[in-house]
Amino acid sequence: MLTLENVDVYYGAIHALKSASLSVREGEIVTMIGANGAGKSTTIRTISGLVRARSGRIVFQGEDITALPPHRLVERGLCQSPEGRRVFANMTVRENLELGAYVQHGKASQIRADMERVFGLFPRLKERAAQLAGTLSGGEQQMLAIGRALMSRPKLLMLDEPSLGLAPFLVQQIFEIIRDINSQGVTILLVEQNAFQALRVAKRGYVLETGSVVLEDSCDRLLANEDVKKAYLGE
Repeated sequence: MLTLENVDVYYGAIHALKSASLSVREGEIVTMIGANGAGKSTTIRTISGLVRARSGRIVFQGEDITALPPHRLVERGLCQSPEGRRVFANMTVRENLELGAYVQHGKASQIRADMERVFGLFPRLKERAAQLAGTLSGGEQQMLAIGRALMSRPKLLMLDEPSLGLAPFLVQQIFEIIRDINSQGVTILLVEQNAFQALRVAKRGYVLETGSVVLEDSCDRLLANEDVKKAYLGE
């Protein structure tokens, strides 16, 4: 479904991604793990079109999307839930979700159905539908950020640090919801600092270090890898 081929990204003189290559197959959950500054979020932002690759290419469902602007990628079914949630604080929960559906061009019945689907995944959002997003808790804002992304009907959903800053019981809840979303037919690319949880929920994983992909394997093997255990799992 998605392939990165030898992608290089620079921030000024800083070489942030170095010949990065990875792939995501339809129906999978694939994760990227690594330390802060390893290039995980840069990879997501480059796929989203928010950062431009200097070289290499990105292919989504057989189409070279390397030079396409972000809104065209959303129209094709490639959507991101960003790090830090970035909800529209002065708008209600419902208004945030409606903005996520902008690519549906006013198809009211479809938008209502999608909103009910989101409320089914996140019952708390239904309770808070008329509440300003900026007054929600951190966990509720994360639910809203994911729900807003789902309103665009993504084929591939990219989640950037969905558990960041959440209480442990909410972390578990978010990962259960990620499984539910995937079971409904959405392919997922997951960036996550909580390497243990990420490797438990995903099928395959990539390890990034200083902008380079240094290891790729099934998540079962990565969980058993002694180097991964020492570096990322606290063992």
